[in-house]
Amino acid sequence: MSIRDALLPLIGQSSRSTMAAIEKCVAMSRGLDVRVTALAIETEDAASPAVADVLGATEIVQTAPTAHGLLAAFAAAATKLSLRNEQRLERTAGGAMIDMVVREARLRDIAIAIVRTADSISEKLVERLLFETGRPVLMCPEETADSLAASFGDVAIAWDHSAPAARAVGDALPLLRRASGVRIVTATDEASAAQKASGEALERHLAEHRIGAGFETVAIDGRPDGKVFEEFVEDNGIDLLVMGGYRHSRLNELIWGGVTATVINRPPCWVMLSH
Repeated sequence: MSIRDALLPLIGQSSRSTMAAIEKCVAMSRGLDVRVTALAIETEDAASPAVADVLGATEIVQTAPTAHGLLAAFAAAATKLSLRNEQRLERTAGGAMIDMVVREARLRDIAIAIVRTADSISEKLVERLLFETGRPVLMCPEETADSLAASFGDVAIAWDHSAPAARAVGDALPLLRRASGVRIVTATDEASAAQKASGEALERHLAEHRIGAGFETVAIDGRPDGKVFEEFVEDNGIDLLVMGGYRHSRLNELIWGGVTATVINRPPCWVMLSH
């Protein structure tokens, strides 16, 4: 697989950090020579977001000025950095906004999602992209967009020998080939023989793709797995975290918490998720 065609949905409210995240997504995509379709959506709902909350609406209301502003920010960044791109402004009912994004993402190699911390719309968008497109999702944390790298030099793979993790590795191969360092990381307090063998086998698999990687374990020490990887990213200057999404059932993770839910709500860096 190569990553040549990406979708960048532009939904939600506009702020200085949103504009910084859009520009960072453009810079990252330009570095990978990826063509990006920016999709801004204006909703037909007349109610304000506050009214929508009271009525129990499941989607946000996207006003025309906001949608136009987000698309204009993308256009300016794309022109500045000479990004191959397409710009689209669509109109739909609020409840169908994410449906439209999902349909478009199925026809791209990857979806790039700008994620706001502990934001229900961001969480729902990422979950539906994961479960309903058959494509990976690259999350850009809006809160820390200014400090994110525009390229993926140091990459960590969260490895647990699960099918989603294996899928994530396969999807990320084009990015791993470009990385200057790849670390295979298993969170465990005491690595079993099977875990060690699995990590070493992944090393050999990546070597067949001319990707040098090293396997290591990181202690959990009673912390949630999501926190373990967050601290690993911060301590080791990781630019991109590659991981499988929702190894356990989505309902289980939503109720009891889990590494995927934790990372979606607060990505510690760029995060590529596959399911």
